[in-house]
Amino acid sequence: MFAAERRQLILEMVRANGAVSLRELARVVQTSEVTVRRDVRALEAEGLLDRRHGGAVLPGGFTRESGFPQKSHLATAEKTAIADVAAGLVEEGEAIVVGAGTTTQELARRLARVPGLTVVTNSLLVAQALAHANRVEVVMTGGTLRGSNYALVGSGAEQSLQGLRVSRAFLSGSGLTAERGLSTSNMLSASVDRALVQAAAEVVVLADHTKLGTDTMFQTVPTDVITRLVTDEPPAHDDRAGTELQALADQGVQITVAGGASASGGGEGMAGRRPRRESPLPVQRRGGPTAQLRSAGPLHEQQANERARVADMRRR
Repeated sequence: MFAAERRQLILEMVRANGAVSLRELARVVQTSEVTVRRDVRALEAEGLLDRRHGGAVLPGGFTRESGFPQKSHLATAEKTAIADVAAGLVEEGEAIVVGAGTTTQELARRLARVPGLTVVTNSLLVAQALAHANRVEVVMTGGTLRGSNYALVGSGAEQSLQGLRVSRAFLSGSGLTAERGLSTSNMLSASVDRALVQAAAEVVVLADHTKLGTDTMFQTVPTDVITRLVTDEPPAHDDRAGTELQALADQGVQITVAGGASASGGGEGMAGRRPRRESPLPVQRRGGPTAQLRSAGPLHEQQANERARVADMRRR
């Protein structure tokens, strides 16, 4: 296993469990504790985790948020696959809002090919990705620039969204759980995301498997407001993510799994596979029938097979 692959797997384990011993990390990545200690030291220098005696933990608990340079190098293949599927949900001539984040930036690059689109955003990176797109209108909020994620926040951003109504909101965040929904580590970002949600008829969350089961300080979108989650398939060792997916589906969230095995999960990667388009599914809310869990595969797959796939994730 190359150093980059080892470190990606170490990050996923720490995010899934909160804290992991060096011994356990060495066992999973099949190398020595000396090598793992060196990997952990390098990841700490990038601000991606904190070292503790005999192990590694999440950086700063609930209060710390990684900056854009760190986030942009995490789960890149997964974010690409998620963005491909999410772009397939957008139709010609729609008006949508797109929040800030590295995954939504990937989505914006694909939306440049959708004619007649209107995109409202508080993200400079999303606006930049669409700046030269033909027949795509970009509307930016006001607000104060937050340099760590290149997003406009504050009362100016929130006030500019008042009275707005669009078909869908595409949002990302720092964590996603069935209990609290989508959350982030920054209060100002959370407040603007809530305003974006208020402007949309449907809410689509884009979150790779490393965010599943992670809870951070400020709730942005409660679970019962989330229409759909687009994610990637968790690796075999990540029981926490599989369990969270099932819990989200049980609460009425429509789930689309992009691609097959995770690029960092030891199986066939997603980098060379483009997920197929999926047609929008009927909206089901909390208290209604149990939501269907759909992969980005053929649309004729039966509900029983789809739910069996989630159950298999949990068993692994």
